[in-house]
Amino acid sequence: MSTNPTELEELGKKLLFEKKCGWQDISQDEEKEIFELSEQYKQFLDTSKTEREAMVTIEKMATAHGYVPIEKASKEDRKLFLNFDDVCGALVYINDPQEFSEGFLMNGAHIDVPRLDLKSFPLYEAEDMAYMKTHYYGGIKKYQWVTRPLAMHGVVITESGKKVDIVIGEDPADPVFTINDLLPHLSKEQNEKPASKLIEGEQLNILVGSIPYQFKPGKNAIKLWILKELHDRYGIVEEDFVSAEIQLVPAGPARDVGFDRSFVGAHGHDDRICSYLGMQALFDIEADKTNKNLMMIFFDKEEIGSMGNSGAQSNLLERMVNATLLHYGFNDHSLLMNSLANSKFLSSDVNVGIDPEWKSVNDPLNAGKMGYGVCLTKYTGVRGKSGSNEAHAEFVAEVRRAFNRDQVLWQTTELGKVDQGGGGTIASYLAYYGMDVVDCGTALLSMHSPFEVASKVDIYHTYKAYKAFYKYL
Repeated sequence: MSTNPTELEELGKKLLFEKKCGWQDISQDEEKEIFELSEQYKQFLDTSKTEREAMVTIEKMATAHGYVPIEKASKEDRKLFLNFDDVCGALVYINDPQEFSEGFLMNGAHIDVPRLDLKSFPLYEAEDMAYMKTHYYGGIKKYQWVTRPLAMHGVVITESGKKVDIVIGEDPADPVFTINDLLPHLSKEQNEKPASKLIEGEQLNILVGSIPYQFKPGKNAIKLWILKELHDRYGIVEEDFVSAEIQLVPAGPARDVGFDRSFVGAHGHDDRICSYLGMQALFDIEADKTNKNLMMIFFDKEEIGSMGNSGAQSNLLERMVNATLLHYGFNDHSLLMNSLANSKFLSSDVNVGIDPEWKSVNDPLNAGKMGYGVCLTKYTGVRGKSGSNEAHAEFVAEVRRAFNRDQVLWQTTELGKVDQGGGGTIASYLAYYGMDVVDCGTALLSMHSPFEVASKVDIYHTYKAYKAFYKYL
């Protein structure tokens, strides 16, 4: 018996889940929103090249939306800004303090990114040139960081306690820094090495100068010229590098990619893309007078395992919620634990987008496609889901229901084929408190590189997804 093609089409519409390209059938208004949102996001990236810079930008934006630092807020204030050590923090919107036991709707992302950090004593001379030694932070392909302009961003705390901010390499008039590579004419032995050994970690040293002090030869003459320049400009001495956090990041602004400008290319999409979009969704949903208690949390140290007192493995989230409860007069450990356990959390982090040049590492049925919406990731981990938080089916159903209500374009994703590799997020550390957690973020090309690529339509639907989460759960 033959089947009517129309009947098959109707059955397909009813039963099949069809991924859809976000650029198809959009209105002029949607197109305008998509491109305007990405322009705003690019501005955030350009002013937020370190965790500390990101926190400064976040505070400025939060202040413009009526948020008050918790130490200055009154009990009548309903929008709080929490800053922990200038490298992590949270935005808290309180609808009703009497409902703390019901938990919060929480969205959390990280504002640290893969990069190069200066060592404690970085400056040295070699072959009449001066270099600074670095130590890479996070999972990078070391060869991607050579022969490109790098900018220096950071903070120095002098012995007296004075804080000195440093930014060199972003203004067109500034010098930049770079890491040298071997010329192809002499790289026969280098070319035979595996990619992970092409550039060794100890070779990631930045070129910083070559002029001796007063143009005269002498021991450490070049090094002393540079130290004198730093002292004259910033008032620092060599020992101050010990109490400094100085990073090398790609110089220059975020850029549009493609003839049609449909992508944003930049360093730091992972995970400032989710940090910015989660924050913007919070601003917009609280403006609608939501009846829920909401949090947007900005973690540090995710790229090195969420360690330290600013990472998700610490009790940072617990301290944030406790500070909020104490502010409104609740000093009750049971209330704190119930509030955490009854919360619902989006672990907002990026995922891999299928690259046609490297398709073999992905399972196409369960991988993110560029331009096909936000990625909903039920579990991460490696091999047999090791190290993952696997979201309960009931919670995943709640989240996708919320997305569908607001016509969010979404797709389910895994981080590569089984046994191909894998990775983790902050999700499992938050689930420790008993709350439901699921990963959700934007697909990227060239993740962890100095120039990651995101689709503008995916950026838009990630924002819509975070807003729907705050709105409907």
